Amino acid sequence: MAQRSTSGVYFDGRSSRDHPATLMLDADSVTLSVPELGITQVWGAAEVSVDPAIPGVRRALIVPGGGRYETPDDAAISAWERQAGRNRALGGVRWLEGRWGAALASLVVAVAAVAAFVAFGIPALSRQAAAVTPRSVLTTFDRETLKVLSSGDYVGPSRLGAARQAQLQRAFRDVAAWAGGGYAYTLLLRDGEPDGAGSGLGPNAFALPGGTVVMTDQLVALAKSDRELIGVLAHETGHVTNRHGLAGVYQALGLAALTTVVTGDLVSASTFAAAVPAALLRGGYSRAAETQADEDSGRFMMERYRTTRPLQDILARLEREVGGGEDGDGEPSVFDLLRSHPGTAQRIEHLKAIERDAQP
Repeated sequence: MAQRSTSGVYFDGRSSRDHPATLMLDADSVTLSVPELGITQVWGAAEVSVDPAIPGVRRALIVPGGGRYETPDDAAISAWERQAGRNRALGGVRWLEGRWGAALASLVVAVAAVAAFVAFGIPALSRQAAAVTPRSVLTTFDRETLKVLSSGDYVGPSRLGAARQAQLQRAFRDVAAWAGGGYAYTLLLRDGEPDGAGSGLGPNAFALPGGTVVMTDQLVALAKSDRELIGVLAHETGHVTNRHGLAGVYQALGLAALTTVVTGDLVSASTFAAAVPAALLRGGYSRAAETQADEDSGRFMMERYRTTRPLQDILARLEREVGGGEDGDGEPSVFDLLRSHPGTAQRIEHLKAIERDAQP
């Protein structure tokens, strides 16, 4: 390899003063000459390190003893690096940085990677985080969410008679025993229109992560039989056992939620729980989660009644009498958890399929 000569300045590592210097480069050695200091030194090429190239900054070589040589002759240093096989990876990065097409392509790849992480990575991480969240954290989430419900105009004390409430509680205990999973299942019966102005939950039911299921008087009134309500309750316990609501919370609130779970910091969990109610009650469920909960409810109803028709009927009635899951202003309902996607028609067809597949 031909020898290359460069001009620059030398710093001895003991003071900030620079000294005019020259550097001779070949395949095996590096020779530094600093006339002001009377220095001429030769090192093996492997003993000298080269800082990565930065646009607009002089190239720098670090020599044994702490000295530093800097030169604006980037072409000579780069040619020596290529011929000596030095900094090949960094040279590739520099080549990419110097080409707009490559930079644009890198940007597109980075944006695509971020989009893929948001679309697929965060949901996957959310499901994993939900699966390992301690029960004590679930209890905290339930408690904080119930505080929000109680402090607003969403729900009020149930107007159902004591005998009717006891009847529904017995039915729920049967569903909860079937669902299992070791959750502290609790059925809360509440008036979904406490102020009579239509600003509450209305006919609805939803499950909180720790096993609390809320069902409104208005949904009880909408049902034509207790089997319909039992089908809804089985659906909601399916969301609990599969931790659908919790996964939705983590997905909505992002990496802060996942960090809380991974670190196991219960103090942070308690603080973080204050943000959970809005995410939980506004989040709804994914298509896959809703389908899975319907499958759980379908299995329960086939075991108990040999039909999924009661759940089909109440879903259809809810669709007809309450609407397709939107308020008058076209925005999704805050508590639209029972009627979340997939659409009612698809859900009913799926329940029919569950019944057909279970027939001998």
